[in-house]
Amino acid sequence: MNKPFSSLNRDDLRVYEEFLASPVPTKQWCGPRRPRHSDEWRPFLGPLSESSRHQALVVIGAAFGYLSDAGYLLGNPVKLLRRKRAKSSNKNTVERFLEQELWLYVWNFIEDLPEKSLREREHKARIRFLFHLLYLLGPRVSEVANLQMSDFRESRGKWWCYILGKGNKRDKVPVNESMLSALIDYRQFLDLSGLPASDENTPVLRSLKGSQSISSNMIYRIVKKIFNQTADSLETEKPDYAFKLRKASTHWMRHTAMTHLADRGIDLHHIRQTARHNDINTTSRYLHADEEHWHFALAQHQIEKK
Repeated sequence: MNKPFSSLNRDDLRVYEEFLASPVPTKQWCGPRRPRHSDEWRPFLGPLSESSRHQALVVIGAAFGYLSDAGYLLGNPVKLLRRKRAKSSNKNTVERFLEQELWLYVWNFIEDLPEKSLREREHKARIRFLFHLLYLLGPRVSEVANLQMSDFRESRGKWWCYILGKGNKRDKVPVNESMLSALIDYRQFLDLSGLPASDENTPVLRSLKGSQSISSNMIYRIVKKIFNQTADSLETEKPDYAFKLRKASTHWMRHTAMTHLADRGIDLHHIRQTARHNDINTTSRYLHADEEHWHFALAQHQIEKK
């Protein structure tokens, strides 16, 4: 390329990233691990992984940033490369979610959980409430773990949940009748009053052995267990669904919640508020209607049979 730093632009960096993915000629750039003074030394063992390419651009970006701050360069082309990549990635729809039918299988499995013993009833009550939270409010697992009873508050005759999210920022999400009813049922099961008081700073989800909160890891494991058990029940009837559920994690419930809102035609602005996204482009990844129309449009494009 033989360009000075001051002449490098975003396209040059894109070419460099492609080179890192496939350093050619291979004999010139790739070889076994050797000391730097060896004639057999080469800068690469082979093509760099995606994470390694990303790290290389982070380092280069830091160098450009220093030269820009020092006044040697007018700007940092790595930032332009990242901005363009971010915008293009936001065009990809979210795939890690449960379809309506699959979600109903999961919910019906939860509803059919045994409740003969007190332990089973406690277990089921907590799981029902947890999945109400995940599906109707769409929080991240860490946000669920930190949720307090006093985070459910009434304002002007309507109930809201004030969620402490990224950047230690607290935003409110509407609590609809279904969520409010689930909250009341769960609290009554715990022998609490129907609705929380404003100073009730106790954890929403707690250990079955007491009033202590449960960790994000525990919530993750509870959800994974339900997914795996539902998958076991679907293995014969719906093997594709079983396979998908075994890959699913707690964060899939957040994607599921937002995707189903989009499927119901809820305004994208309201979905963004519920997901608490800063950028509406992030929220737009939950829109699958265009994919449906695209698939329908090509339905008649077939090979004619004789």
